[in-house]
Amino acid sequence: MSVPIPARLLTFGAMIFIASLSYAADVPAPRIVVKVFRYTNPITRDPALAMRDQFILKVGRQWFMTGTSMPVWSGPNPGVRLLVSDDLLHWRQCAWLIDATKLEADCPYKGRFWAPQIHRALGKFWLTVNSGHRGPQSGDRLMDDHNIWLFVADKIDGEYKLVRGPLSTGFKNDANLFTDDDGQSYLYCSAGGLWQAKIDLPTGKLVDGELKKFLSPRDAGNPYWMIGGIEAPFVLKRDGTYFMFFSSWTRGYEIGVLRAPTPLGPWTLTEREPIFGTRKRHYREKQMEQGSYADLKFADTPDPYVEVGHNAVFEGPDGKDWICCHYFLEGKQPVPGSLIPEFYDTAPQLGIEPLHFANGKFSITGPTWTEQTVAY
Repeated sequence: MSVPIPARLLTFGAMIFIASLSYAADVPAPRIVVKVFRYTNPITRDPALAMRDQFILKVGRQWFMTGTSMPVWSGPNPGVRLLVSDDLLHWRQCAWLIDATKLEADCPYKGRFWAPQIHRALGKFWLTVNSGHRGPQSGDRLMDDHNIWLFVADKIDGEYKLVRGPLSTGFKNDANLFTDDDGQSYLYCSAGGLWQAKIDLPTGKLVDGELKKFLSPRDAGNPYWMIGGIEAPFVLKRDGTYFMFFSSWTRGYEIGVLRAPTPLGPWTLTEREPIFGTRKRHYREKQMEQGSYADLKFADTPDPYVEVGHNAVFEGPDGKDWICCHYFLEGKQPVPGSLIPEFYDTAPQLGIEPLHFANGKFSITGPTWTEQTVAY
């Protein structure tokens, strides 16, 4: 048996419904805020900020960068410097993590200070430096004792204290640290190929006693773009798989990627070709002749760079993976159909690009030299 609804209740309900519609119409839709990050490579332009092998680490709301200070090949290297930026675009001096002028003349790591990196693990900052003493009898010649030195600090800008060094024997360079989810750390480096070992960070001791070489540039099956030389390993983990970025100077300077099921391999190429870089035959011609691979056939890339490589991966402005490395312009070279910035000199400067990951593979668009925009 249906009960009739009083007309007054019907009227009141209709008023509420109409009022609700009116209120909903008056409330603006949620506004979606889109941020845009704009950048033009090279990021740094001042010769005073020139470095090779840039490494960036975001701490809080700031980005910190270190790298190989100039001069690289001859003359006294000033040490390990740390730059800081609030926006990833404008960089300023933060600190000297190692000031060569304050080291004794016979300090065993007073040398080149190549490719320093800062690894955050175990609540501390671990600085690796590749250097060795340059005795007066050898002048500016690179010494055989150029090796890896490990330092630690509670804050990214120091004060860093020596943990151990040298960590290995013979020439070793381009050290990179990786700490897995279980807390175990690993050391990677280069020296006529790529090397690896477990490491106990607090003591700086290699767990198995010595670094082991796992890849040489001319191993059977390697693609030709690797035969000149490989260096600069950088390891990270994505979706349970370990990836190692590395660079080769065979045709210019290019970046390849290896993958492995464990932090110690076995490592295999994700792609037979580099995922990033630049190729310039005339820039590497003498090295190609000396290395007996001058007959290697390839086309130059259309960018204005002669070197793009030795990368690290860091958290970008959008919270995603980006790469940083040195971008080396070939003077004031005009590019057909494009205008590029003019620089004071041709020193290596900072370059950055978004790093994409899909279907188990990394990719990078670039290298770029015109304004880029990233919305997020």
